[in-house]
Amino acid sequence: MTATPDDTARHNAKMAKKKAARDKIMATKTDEKGLVIVHTGKGKGKSSSAFGMIFRCIAHDMPCAVVQFIKGGMSTGERDLITAHFGDLCEFHTMGEGFTWETQDKSRDIEMAQAAWAKAKELIRDPGNRMVLLDEINIALRYDYIDVADVVAFLRDEKPPMTHVVCTGRNAKDALIDLADLVTEMELIKHPFRSGVKAQAGVEF
Repeated sequence: MTATPDDTARHNAKMAKKKAARDKIMATKTDEKGLVIVHTGKGKGKSSSAFGMIFRCIAHDMPCAVVQFIKGGMSTGERDLITAHFGDLCEFHTMGEGFTWETQDKSRDIEMAQAAWAKAKELIRDPGNRMVLLDEINIALRYDYIDVADVVAFLRDEKPPMTHVVCTGRNAKDALIDLADLVTEMELIKHPFRSGVKAQAGVEF
């Protein structure tokens, strides 16, 4: 279908009006700050999206760091790529030993989660790190392996002003959601696991 001159003129006028309104809105957005970002929900993509932001930081030569609270020794594409090629820009710490049903050792899980939180605080306190990803911290918080009040107080009172902190995992605590600047809930509509398809390289890890 070919647009007529009248269609083109109407479209151009409409887009010009939209651009003027958009420019007016954007002119009011002048602040910069380090954000607390939460990715939660039952849907896939929480960690994947967070790693997308880590790779953006790497592309901008911005130092960043990752602390994995639950995921254990299994090789993942993100970790392998970062440690092999971008270790000078992104510290990567896999502190967990797997999901609770795999470890079957609650006291050890708590010990590892506490160690991961100690490492996370160290990395966040360093103003040189522009972003710190706390991968699956919401799981550790859900099981009370670490205290949500401690996490919220630290992020509120000690996080450097320009540092972004990203928290992933299902069932984010309300207190963390209330503190956060940006919260996204991934909604599960359909997943191949329910049809008998296992986790696959390049998609899940």
